[in-house]
Amino acid sequence: MPEKNIDLHGSAPDKHRFALLLIDVMNDFDFPEANQLLNHARPMARILLRLKRRAQKAGVPVIYVNDNFGQWKSDFRRTVDHCAMQGRGRDVVKLLQPEESDYFVLKPKHSGFFSTTLETLLRYLETQTLILTGIAGNFCVLFTANDAYMRDFHLLVPSDCTVSNTKKENNSALRLMKKFLKADTRSSTRIVFHDSKGKLEQRSRSRRNRARSKVLTR
Repeated sequence: MPEKNIDLHGSAPDKHRFALLLIDVMNDFDFPEANQLLNHARPMARILLRLKRRAQKAGVPVIYVNDNFGQWKSDFRRTVDHCAMQGRGRDVVKLLQPEESDYFVLKPKHSGFFSTTLETLLRYLETQTLILTGIAGNFCVLFTANDAYMRDFHLLVPSDCTVSNTKKENNSALRLMKKFLKADTRSSTRIVFHDSKGKLEQRSRSRRNRARSKVLTR
């Protein structure tokens, strides 16, 4: 058996205890309840973008976990282009478009783990805690959270970074994740990305190699 490649041929150089997952935010909103969902998705997208920027600054890997919408001959870039040009939620898609430093996983069903490479990627990243965000809270976020819990990941599901068709449905999903999956559902503003490297270097140069980015809650 070949030795484990520690960096996926250079494609996964990051290592971090935490990872931020954006679930199904690249979405064409081509379904009957789309307008109802968009009413919640638009304000959520702006909050999520701020969370993403803070995560990037702290060195936390950002992973887009996105449905393939049944397009088995498509790929992630084509999916993004389609949603940005033709979907009802083009403003949401353009606001949250992935960048070169982001990772992506295409999924065929609700859960980000079902028949995907997500678990393999997370193991290479040495991730222990997942920050789950996106659409919809009572379907794909919930199913992904369930499978993550079964794989012994710790969960953060910020209540202001996931939406469903209605607030009632979203709140119900958050309660389920908190009660049964032990998820922390505090708002994104209470997730503090703390890069301790600079502070530790100022205190003692000998401790430089021990400095790591951390995610704290308050």
